[in-house]
Amino acid sequence: MKSLTIKIIAVAGILGLGIWFVWHNDLVTGESIAETIVAKSAIEMAEAHYGEEVREHAADMNLPAEYFLSLIVLECGGKKPSGNRFESHVYQALLDVQNGTRRKYENIKQETLADASEEAIRNLATSWGPFQLMGYKCVGLDVNIKDIRGDDAVYYGMLWISNEYGKFLTKKKFKDAFHYHNTGRKYPLVGKPKTHNPHYVHNGIKYMSEFKALGE
Repeated sequence: MKSLTIKIIAVAGILGLGIWFVWHNDLVTGESIAETIVAKSAIEMAEAHYGEEVREHAADMNLPAEYFLSLIVLECGGKKPSGNRFESHVYQALLDVQNGTRRKYENIKQETLADASEEAIRNLATSWGPFQLMGYKCVGLDVNIKDIRGDDAVYYGMLWISNEYGKFLTKKKFKDAFHYHNTGRKYPLVGKPKTHNPHYVHNGIKYMSEFKALGE
């Protein structure tokens, strides 16, 4: 009986340690054990699907490849094809610009959408590629939407990032860079991040260290 009691206590202790570890992991990193496993898989997929191309373009741009690869994990889970997301609020805003009830949406003005069909505007209001770049960003890049969602999506996504907020990357302000990509704003000086996932920035920086190790 004494031996059985010791075994029960030992099992309970192991279970308790496991529960504590899951809780502690979630508290410190923002990820549960299951989420950590999923993230590890996404890191491996991103490296396999995009690692070589991203590292080549990053070297040409003199920017850290591990940032772009981490962003791919955050935005599409490292999958290829990466999928897309239609943004209904962006679609409505672009329609308002087209019909003149709104003056502009970022750099999109009425003349930009003068001949655009409903399908074309839906494409502009959809995010594409491994960085989930919004379709209308093709206007600023002076390319066609097929360029940011096709075979050259990695290059044009990285080019847009370099042009839009590459200064954060060259200055190693990665918190600002991740936050800007998701929200269009720097990381707030006071208060919580405004990202859709409150752990988006934290996780991105954590993934960077893993990709840096893979590249060495």
